[in-house]
Amino acid sequence: MLRRTLLGLADSDRARRLVTSMPVSSSIVSRFVPGESAEAAVAATRRLVDSGLLATLDHLGEDTVDRAQADVIVQAYLTMLDRLREAGLSDAAEVSVKLSAVGQALPGSGEKIALDNARTICQAARNAGTTVTLDMEDHTTTDSTLAILSELRADFPETGAVVQAYLHRTEADCRDLAYEASRVRLCKGAYQEPESVAFQSRDQVDRSYVRCLKVLMSGAGYPMVASHDPRLISIAGALATRNDRAKGSYEFQMLYGIRPDEQRRLAGTGEKMRIYIPYGDQWYGYLMRRLAERPANVAFFLRSLVSTS
Repeated sequence: MLRRTLLGLADSDRARRLVTSMPVSSSIVSRFVPGESAEAAVAATRRLVDSGLLATLDHLGEDTVDRAQADVIVQAYLTMLDRLREAGLSDAAEVSVKLSAVGQALPGSGEKIALDNARTICQAARNAGTTVTLDMEDHTTTDSTLAILSELRADFPETGAVVQAYLHRTEADCRDLAYEASRVRLCKGAYQEPESVAFQSRDQVDRSYVRCLKVLMSGAGYPMVASHDPRLISIAGALATRNDRAKGSYEFQMLYGIRPDEQRRLAGTGEKMRIYIPYGDQWYGYLMRRLAERPANVAFFLRSLVSTS
């Protein structure tokens, strides 16, 4: 119930205006979002890399319905990639792109616009010596996102995919994507989805996650295990061992600000550990989804409100 409420608030303009106007917002958000500028994101990346971690950076923004705004977001990614190259961080940091942010939702030719914009970002990433991963969003965009991924991989086979374990279709999608050199991030999913397309209980989602892990770990691709769940992390490690995968032939991923001690612990054991770093001023929807994922995040949010009231 709490998760559904918070995910509903992510789409509420009234709640968005209330939360973003609170003077406590910056202190709450800073735990999960290191800043609004490319410079702040690069500084956070430097700190993580110096601690033995990897990074993927997401310029926050989605559901763009204006061509000019899509162009602004593309330019933000090009700027970020330049900054990473200049800072000597390209070998440790990539970017994650939501296709809805670069035009996918535009009426008429949105999918083509998103593909062209994604190509521009992929080329800039290759020039900088790094890669792009296409984030997955709500289920209505899944087919379009996978179609764009297929087009991109013709020229940029290093482009990463994301699949969400809570969708009924994802185990089959994993089979389709588990081919040589295919980078696939497996996450649970963070959008409010109907029962007709998505598992609803935590146990169902976890079981689906494990089934998908088995497909990816036994396949020829490069699994990216995106989870903060200790049990799923342990299962992933066991499946890697069962499939004779050397460390470095897969990686773990976690969100910025969540379980940082565990992030460093895994990296200290020789595992590749990549941190998802969001940045930008469009942080509200991202924050609500993070609160929905873990009760501990909600407690942190409420404590922040009380301590500043």
